[in-house]
Amino acid sequence: MLSYQHIYHAGNLADVQKHALLARMLDYLTRKDKPLSYIETHAGRGLYQLDAAEAVKTGEAEAGISRLLDDALLAQDHPLAEAIAKTRDTHGPAAYPGSPMIATHLLRSGDSLTFAELHPQENAALRQALRPYGAARSTRVHQQDGFELALSIAPPTPRRGLLLIDPSYEIRQDYARIPGIIAKLHRKWNVGVIVLWYPILTDGAHKPMLTALQAQDLPGALRHEVTFPPARKGHRMVGSGMFVVNAPHGTEEEAARLTKLFHQLS
Repeated sequence: MLSYQHIYHAGNLADVQKHALLARMLDYLTRKDKPLSYIETHAGRGLYQLDAAEAVKTGEAEAGISRLLDDALLAQDHPLAEAIAKTRDTHGPAAYPGSPMIATHLLRSGDSLTFAELHPQENAALRQALRPYGAARSTRVHQQDGFELALSIAPPTPRRGLLLIDPSYEIRQDYARIPGIIAKLHRKWNVGVIVLWYPILTDGAHKPMLTALQAQDLPGALRHEVTFPPARKGHRMVGSGMFVVNAPHGTEEEAARLTKLFHQLS
């Protein structure tokens, strides 16, 4: 059984990059009066309390989203700020939305949301977090391999939409599997926005994966990376990356803003 639990890292600098880009893309996609599908392969629990012992222990949220909010570095009209505000209105001032909750707050009643989370405790927590919102839209939570789920439902209905692939990379083979999986998904769902998050580690484990992805010459491909100091001595993650297929309008501009923000943070 995989042991990764994101509560230790929720709201960290990697989340800032990932969630800001995701929120901006969803904001753009919802401007058209057409329904869309949202799919996640590795959803996590969806809702985190940044004053929990696990989050306080690492201090990663304090150096990440908490710093941005305290120093007013995230504009109040940014869709991520909107999702955080809605989450805290319901769940308290220390609450932080994972990507499923961000999507839940930013998407509309006619949109479809599908989540996969294999870890039984995280899956149960995700179902609990999303239960109050389930009556307002089509929301499905599956306890199964997220890659298998995505491949089985692509292309989804509606065909417009976004897929987020956000594994923990505990399974090292994921680096080698992902380029082939994304190629298959794109062949089945050529209009889908496919978003991959990956960590930048000191051993460069992501580099062969990115080389393979870029060799596929996928349409509208965008690669964005930010770097930051390790969270603590010996921590191997020193940055965060996003690879987007069919990147929506405005994604490149948001990536440029984030690059400037991370330079400011460092």
